[in-house]
Amino acid sequence: MLKYCYGVHRDMPITVGGKSYYRTAEVCRAVGISRATFFRWLKESIVREAEHRDRKGWRLFTEEEVARFKAEATRIHKA
Repeated sequence: MLKYCYGVHRDMPITVGGKSYYRTAEVCRAVGISRATFFRWLKESIVREAEHRDRKGWRLFTEEEVARFKAEATRIHKA
């Protein structure tokens, strides 16, 4: 179910110039990680910082960047 906030779909990517961008919360939901894990990965440079931000300063991730988060979330570490 999509959530509405002032008439805007909150679970929908932003499309600019035909390219889709996803906010932090959308990336976390898609990947299945918490916001705490998301920000820890950024802080520890496990994944790269977003290349784009909107005018409010919110991070915007491309589908390729979301795929990198998914790859990290499903990665198996050697003991």
